[in-house]
Amino acid sequence: MSKSLPITGTTYVEFYVGNAKQAAHYYQSAFGFQPLAYAGLETGLKDRTSYVLKQDRIVFILTAGLTPESEVTQHQKTHGDGVKVIALTVDDAVKSFEETVAKGAKPHFEPRIETDEHGEVSLSAIKTYGETIHIFVENKDYNGTFLPGYVKWDPEYKPKDTGLLYVDHIVGNVGWGEMDKVADFYKEVMGFDQLISFDDKDISTEYTALQSKVVANDNLRIKFPINEPAKGKKKSQIEEFLDFYIGPGPQHVAMATENIIETIIALRDRGVDFLHVPDEYYDTVTDRVGEIAEDMDELKKLKILIDNDENGYLLQLFTKPVQDRPTFFFEIIDRKGGAQSFGKGNFQALFDAIELEQANRGTL
Repeated sequence: MSKSLPITGTTYVEFYVGNAKQAAHYYQSAFGFQPLAYAGLETGLKDRTSYVLKQDRIVFILTAGLTPESEVTQHQKTHGDGVKVIALTVDDAVKSFEETVAKGAKPHFEPRIETDEHGEVSLSAIKTYGETIHIFVENKDYNGTFLPGYVKWDPEYKPKDTGLLYVDHIVGNVGWGEMDKVADFYKEVMGFDQLISFDDKDISTEYTALQSKVVANDNLRIKFPINEPAKGKKKSQIEEFLDFYIGPGPQHVAMATENIIETIIALRDRGVDFLHVPDEYYDTVTDRVGEIAEDMDELKKLKILIDNDENGYLLQLFTKPVQDRPTFFFEIIDRKGGAQSFGKGNFQALFDAIELEQANRGTL
């Protein structure tokens, strides 16, 4: 086995939600996702329904339970809307399963082949932190709309996309003392490397702190920052997440764009709420990151954060939570010149913005 599991990309991210039909409309209207496929009562499912949306290389499945006993319903009742499945495209789903289980991964389901008139797909799945699972997807010759069991979903309503391209990274929040264990799982079981780590000296304010390790596969297409709380005077954003999600889980998905100004304008116009960045942030940002191609006045107007590393610079902005519980949110990121960092220089501004939201919610 090569050091890193041969993963070529993120196949899809599946959310368990309370109402998939309404969630699908939100992701179309607010984020510009396009309708792709559907599964539900009409396709033979009895306990759940799923809408599949796509924007460039990003694929989301929004799944809701149809009965109180449904595993989807029970998950959503406990955790609220959030990510259940991070599916990974692999060359061999059987081999990926066997090798990860041999190294200590807990199986979620054994390798299986799903078929329909358009071909076949090989799938297997393992458990990771919390109740999150990874499904390995081997899809070499399937010619259907999405996967077996789904039919084409082609409504008239198709708002324009917003320039989102691919999943850049997915951040997981875990409990006290769990970060090293989860990072080691990805390193030892899946052959990932640790790109970087941050401790409470890097990520802290007067009141709260966290620690983080970033693990990635060898082609850097899969990057998972893993966060845990650190001691502070008040409750950190990670503790707030764990309290309301009821345990560990994916905190946010970072979606990449090649023109963050156009993307943020489109998202703001569609009603997406972002964290507040104070004007003072921009007084010294040029001294810290140097000259950039974008208009600083435009970035300031849109509240876009800027950071750099030895390879280039990045532009990023974070939404507020996209459901009622203060748990899951999105990051919009635009990497320039091969930048590989995660916005360390923005941690202070980001934490200040998050703490302001926590104070408004009464959870700081």
